[in-house]
Amino acid sequence: MRPRVIFFDAVGTLFRVRGSVGQAYSQAAAAYGVSVDPQALDRAFAQAFASAPPPACAGLLGSSLLAWERAWWRQVVRQTFAGVGSLAAFGEERFEAFFARLFEYFAGADPWELYPETLPVLQALQGEGIRLGVISNFDSRLPKVLQALQLEGYFSSLTLSTQVGHAKPDPRIFQAALETQGIPPAAAWHIGDSYREDYQGAKAAGLRALWLDREGKDSACQERIENLWGSLPLLNALERN
Repeated sequence: MRPRVIFFDAVGTLFRVRGSVGQAYSQAAAAYGVSVDPQALDRAFAQAFASAPPPACAGLLGSSLLAWERAWWRQVVRQTFAGVGSLAAFGEERFEAFFARLFEYFAGADPWELYPETLPVLQALQGEGIRLGVISNFDSRLPKVLQALQLEGYFSSLTLSTQVGHAKPDPRIFQAALETQGIPPAAAWHIGDSYREDYQGAKAAGLRALWLDREGKDSACQERIENLWGSLPLLNALERN
């Protein structure tokens, strides 16, 4: 079935961190007199992010939700710098100022870059009359990021884990996205770079799932694409059938 809507993951699918998280954290910390190796920060961030609870808290709205999102990320950043033994170098007051600056920095365009094929693929899909949406384990900064990257005009819905109260791979976040678009699961595709969160999560919710395997981790997956261009031949194949 030709999809009526194609949903995309955000980070790692449409755009990525410019350089690395460790580089961004290291540069920001240097402005506060704290010198940390970027590669060590990359490793510590990966561990802190993996051990954090799902970025979702049901029942919060407005300022309460924003405060929860900041607290979630504050803990990840604290654990990252604690993991490299540099948290104490800030002191509590300077760390709070550093974190506030870092949190706002990642709401803009500077730390992000689009994948080369992102805009051409989105334009091609829009030209086919297919609605596009985003399903992401991001937070309320995502609309600002999409606007800064000039992507906001392509998407008719944004479904965020912190706002829905359920994070991928929980099928309820996919169900929320489908309800926003007013379509059944069989009428939607989802494309994302996480095998567990995007591919398995979307399939469990009844969507057609495409795994964006940019690093070539598993060539055996039948619904695997190496970049976003790979979605277009699959769409064209439906037209021929």
